[in-house]
Amino acid sequence: MSIVDIFESFNNKKVLIIGDAMIDAYMWGDIKRMSPEAPVPIVNINKYENRLGGAANVALNIKSIGAQPILCSVIGNKENSIIFKNLMKESNLSTEGIIYSNSRTTTIKTRVISNNKHQLRIDEEKISQLEKKQEKKLIDFILNLKKEIDVIIFQDYNKGILTPNVINNIIKYANNNNIPTIVDPKEENFLNYINCTMFKPNLKEMEKGMNIKLKLNNLTKIKETAEKLRNKLSAKSILLTLSKNGVYLNTENQSKHISAFKREIVDVSGAGDTVLSVAALCLASKTDYIKLSFLACLAGGIVCEQVGVKPINKIRLLNEALKHIK
Repeated sequence: MSIVDIFESFNNKKVLIIGDAMIDAYMWGDIKRMSPEAPVPIVNINKYENRLGGAANVALNIKSIGAQPILCSVIGNKENSIIFKNLMKESNLSTEGIIYSNSRTTTIKTRVISNNKHQLRIDEEKISQLEKKQEKKLIDFILNLKKEIDVIIFQDYNKGILTPNVINNIIKYANNNNIPTIVDPKEENFLNYINCTMFKPNLKEMEKGMNIKLKLNNLTKIKETAEKLRNKLSAKSILLTLSKNGVYLNTENQSKHISAFKREIVDVSGAGDTVLSVAALCLASKTDYIKLSFLACLAGGIVCEQVGVKPINKIRLLNEALKHIK
């Protein structure tokens, strides 16, 4: 399949995204002096902005590439949930899979930015696993969806939405219905995603999950660890993101390191969401794993050229893909 054919195949794919949805807030300002009270800069704020974050940013990426996202998550039922709901509406994203709960809070990450750099991040959240009633409601909604799903994404930010019970039930459902699954993991549930199609950790997550120290330039050790992880999970593939060193793909029959494409990195926030989204749509379109890895790596680099979390631009990704990938 050509690059153009792959991109056309993305259109109208139905993508189920399960995970921790949140708000990414920004305070933009200028630094002109240091505080007389402590050795910290004073930021004069001149702009406030709220954006969709976490699993909701994955939904934005999926939509921006032309597919149809269905976001499933559980958030709070107070002021921040209203902001979240309005952001979803503004982005023309469905809230049918969003469950509101009085016992949970809606995570909001506030980044203070000056001179195109993060100066501070403030997180407002309470981390806890779903209560049994919430868990059942989420699982029931997913299992009773009256839509054909082309791929399922697990976006785990370790906020408690993806419990072992949710993970096990949905992967079993997916495999019984021949739906590919892709996972962006965190440490807590790292080894719970048994029988997934693609597992996409970063190097730090794989180190913690496998209790091993790895170096970016030691591809032999990385390959060995990735193979152990793939076998441990009975996964079909591992797509390991290596920051400035690109990505590493490991399947039963393939082992490939794809170097990062040269560009000026400004902000890595949200890059993992973009890599995940592009890889998921490639899985849904039955793209071969090597092209999948190249496209995902390329997309992750593109979004790092701008400040803050933003979805990938499909036209730019296509144009760059046509230049770089045969």
